[in-house]
Amino acid sequence: MTRGNLIYVIGPSGCGKDSIMLYARKHCPGSEAAFAHRYITRPADAGGENHVALLPDEYRARQDLGLFALSWDSHGNRYGVGIEIDAWMEAGLNVVVNGSRAYLPEAVRRYPDLIPVLVSVETDILRQRLILRGRESALEIEGRLERAGNYTVSHPALRRIDNSGELSDAGRALLELARKKPVRMRRAV
Repeated sequence: MTRGNLIYVIGPSGCGKDSIMLYARKHCPGSEAAFAHRYITRPADAGGENHVALLPDEYRARQDLGLFALSWDSHGNRYGVGIEIDAWMEAGLNVVVNGSRAYLPEAVRRYPDLIPVLVSVETDILRQRLILRGRESALEIEGRLERAGNYTVSHPALRRIDNSGELSDAGRALLELARKKPVRMRRAV
């Protein structure tokens, strides 16, 4: 059986990664791809993505037990993606995860064949989305916008999705990647 691809979705907070992933998930049969939840030390009702909320002690215990395939810290929270993604890829499913730009080099070290997908959005639209989300002060939002503008991502397989327009356009672009059949790797003899 051909191993599935890891599709690693990244971009600045508020660019619409979760919305794009939800669109693709709703339009993609479970036999074609799996969409991983993140485990986060943030309350479930904090707004934004559908995630599994863990207390710091729960997170630490799961990390100590080796239950995260990927894990990082960002903005005062801890994030993890469960080891179930390995089983899904072994079963031939493409796996879509919401990753971190800063963690990309480590994710590539762990999964050299991953496909990074950078979601971008125009600055004014991003500002409005962050304001509507209501998780941060105006000063914190401007800091996020500055960091987003200064951040560059480089990878030979990088795909880009602009989410400044209709959600369905960006969602279909991710859906196309999620549905793409994995390429069988040839092994040296």
